[in-house]
Amino acid sequence: MRNGGPTAYRADLAHRATERRTRRSGKAAPRGPQDAPQPYGRDAEAVREFEERLTTILMVSGLPKMMARVMACLYVTDSGSLTASELAQRLKVSPASVSKAITFLDNLDLVRRERDERRRERYVVDDDLWYQAMISSARSNDEFVSAAREGVTVLGPGTPAATRLENAARFLDYVTESLIRAAEKSRAILSSKPAPAPTDPE
Repeated sequence: MRNGGPTAYRADLAHRATERRTRRSGKAAPRGPQDAPQPYGRDAEAVREFEERLTTILMVSGLPKMMARVMACLYVTDSGSLTASELAQRLKVSPASVSKAITFLDNLDLVRRERDERRRERYVVDDDLWYQAMISSARSNDEFVSAAREGVTVLGPGTPAATRLENAARFLDYVTESLIRAAEKSRAILSSKPAPAPTDPE
């Protein structure tokens, strides 16, 4: 029926039409990165499913979808480093989408930019980035604390609104100091590197 039906079917035309459809289908569904052979004997499907789960967790924590996808993609690579074109290819998105996501993540100190030997810009996740992100997040409270204490003066110490602002400032001061202290202690304890993973025999 796709090739003319019982009254207009011609075998040679049907054959050529089928070949054209096959070529179009092959182009529409290229072999994806999740189908590529994985190092260390990993299950490609399991890796893809884990990357999707990690993306979802990052989205629930507050990252927009594309930013979460980029970050998850970087974390599941052994190098922890990809170029914009590599990210675009792996995620099947435009370079502009990758650029926007990287700018967002860079502003949060969740990725680092560096140049490789070919002068290409690479985007990196490493062991120090979570420390930097925690410090940046904690320090971002300082501006609110300063404004809140200014508000206490404006609204009048002891008034309900001023008391509310002072309590918020005291709380954030304490939490910020505790976060920074915990981050620095954890960084010192965990600074010793684990043993490197075995090299891929293939």
